[in-house]
Amino acid sequence: MRIVWMSWKDREHPLRGGAEVVTDNILRRLINDGHQVTLVTADYAGAKPFDDIPVFRAGNRFTVYWKAWQYYRKHLYGKADLVIDEMNTIPFFAKWYAGVPTVLMVHQLARVIWFYQLPWFIGWVGYVLEPVYLFLLSNQPAITVSESTKKDLERYGFRGEKIRIISEGIHIERLKNLNSTKKYRQPTMLSLGAMRAMKRTLDQVKAFEIAKSFVPNLRLKISGDSNDPYGQKVLAAIESSPYADDIEYLGRVSDAKKLELMRKSHFIAVTSVKEGWGLIVSEAASQGTPAVVYDIDGLRDSVQAGRTGLVATQSNPRSLAVAIAELLADPNEYERLRREAWEASKTLTFDRCYADFQRAIKELI
Repeated sequence: MRIVWMSWKDREHPLRGGAEVVTDNILRRLINDGHQVTLVTADYAGAKPFDDIPVFRAGNRFTVYWKAWQYYRKHLYGKADLVIDEMNTIPFFAKWYAGVPTVLMVHQLARVIWFYQLPWFIGWVGYVLEPVYLFLLSNQPAITVSESTKKDLERYGFRGEKIRIISEGIHIERLKNLNSTKKYRQPTMLSLGAMRAMKRTLDQVKAFEIAKSFVPNLRLKISGDSNDPYGQKVLAAIESSPYADDIEYLGRVSDAKKLELMRKSHFIAVTSVKEGWGLIVSEAASQGTPAVVYDIDGLRDSVQAGRTGLVATQSNPRSLAVAIAELLADPNEYERLRREAWEASKTLTFDRCYADFQRAIKELI
């Protein structure tokens, strides 16, 4: 099969995230199975050709949609059997010009995120337009990664029988023996990932400060890119915190350091506004570390409350702090959660993800 996959980010993009990990693993398996695949995506400084995946890059995060249409019409029209339109905030609207079956790939919808990541006057535009273009696209089949996003799509007119959910996968090496790595001597909270407004890293700092009243020897390690204005606010909050001596900001870290942090920390905190799944939760679980999270789309899918981690009763720092205290109160209960999170992570493989994707395509087109 000749497949064109449109996505505004690729696996090396500076703003890449969990969605790009999923896409890359599916693309490479498609090629290994003999399919002809072309990835159409945005350009960026330092971008290089891939050895394993044919890729065309043009435009930026805003103009890539127009450039993709131009390139497809000039070079790919009539030469594809299937187009995957990966919607990361904005779709490519490929079904209107592809001339072949198209499937919308959706990790999460962005309606609430617009107000966190963009100025309010632009955020309102996205907030109003997203339901409109989703309704216009709702007669095509879709693939997603969680029940939460499936329900979101149905809310905007997509038919449940034309939506398929595929498994997430974990690309990092799992901890083989749960007891092979010791945790830090003091209870340690981990914040991992780019500091963006929609990730609400400031909430984690505030929750840590509140939780110190329950767990006086609690420490916080924060790793992630702090280059944008929100990141600078986080750094200022760390510096002015009454517990600044117990907070360590590590900046961006290597993959090896990321694994070490996940293995040795006692839990990871995730406070996003919205997620498709929350891959970082599953990655941490694969290293024997449970999660404490906000009760939002995606995280309520990746964390099985009371089994693989804890979900705060409300999405605010105080509720998160209470959940942190609960997690650390009973060592035996903590070990149970830790083990169950680790065991559950074993089901999340990219072989399973790819098998789900293949089955979804066969059923949808």
